[in-house]
Amino acid sequence: MSDRAVLHVRGRVLSGPEDVRDELWVVGGRVSYDRPAGARDVTTVEGWALPGLVDAHCHVGLGAHGPVDADVAEKQALTDREAGTLLIRDAGSPSDTRWVDDREDLPKIIRAGRHIARTRRYLRGYAHEVEPADLVAYVAREARRGDGWVKLVGDWIDRDLGDLAACWPREAAQAAIAEAHRLGARVTAHCFAEDSLRDLVEAGIDCVEHATGLTEDLIPLFAERGVAIVPTLVNIATFPDLAAGGEQRYPAWSAHMRRLHARRYDTVRAAYDAGIPVFVGTDAGGSLPHGLVAAEVQELVTAGLPSLHALAAATWSARAWLGRPALDEGAPADLVVYDTDPREDVRVLAAPRRIVLNGRVVG
Repeated sequence: MSDRAVLHVRGRVLSGPEDVRDELWVVGGRVSYDRPAGARDVTTVEGWALPGLVDAHCHVGLGAHGPVDADVAEKQALTDREAGTLLIRDAGSPSDTRWVDDREDLPKIIRAGRHIARTRRYLRGYAHEVEPADLVAYVAREARRGDGWVKLVGDWIDRDLGDLAACWPREAAQAAIAEAHRLGARVTAHCFAEDSLRDLVEAGIDCVEHATGLTEDLIPLFAERGVAIVPTLVNIATFPDLAAGGEQRYPAWSAHMRRLHARRYDTVRAAYDAGIPVFVGTDAGGSLPHGLVAAEVQELVTAGLPSLHALAAATWSARAWLGRPALDEGAPADLVVYDTDPREDVRVLAAPRRIVLNGRVVG
């Protein structure tokens, strides 16, 4: 499309869960609900339009063994785009992906800097590995490098214990989270197990990734503090294989991982029922492929979330949580068009009809 070209999206435009409009126009790459005067060179797209999908836990630039080259990162981002993911919260990456910001054809990324983990308590090559005395300094560093988020590794296997265990003393976590907040950043943490959650929430954490360790006594605390979770159920599905691989060396850890996996749907449904904000994230990068956003929305439905709420967790609600517009007047025209109403059956998300990014049809 030329700079003077106009895109006309016609059919049903879901600018909100219940706000359905008949059409929108894209002029100069931005959304308008007013027909432009003298429009010419008009391209029309028909169907059910949603704001570009959000993957709130994704790792562009990360591979199985750490950072990847820019050409691999580009393929990751393009795979996400073709799945309809047009906004990514990159929940930790050792790669510098700022070059993506200059590409009009790639999803927009909100970065959390690089993971911060306890020494020898995370995947090799992924994180800054530090001790509690240095946590505040590293959080400050990543708060300045990121886009308003910092990512901690809240728990991981303790090889001496042979099971999952918290990585940070409460006092260290509290000081680090306070420093991030002082610098205008929110903090999230990777947490599989139960032990780290109370300390992190009472220390002021804003979000917890995976959150498989949420228990009945912890759920009211999350709800009271408004701490969001990003369950990454497509990743939790891998727990049985991980457990099988570590059973001989770490039987307690393997049994723990199986228990967390077995109750995963009940955990997410209980969180949702309690009013805890739940958002879509795939944990793509590392060991998982990109482009799984539709599968994660379906997993939330399987867990018991109403379809509309699962859909909102990848669209309107997720964008509001991350401070980015949906299909608002004057917003960047990032949208995905489907053949049928995704509110009725979220499985349609796996088959985008058209993808529009920055006002241009890209897929």
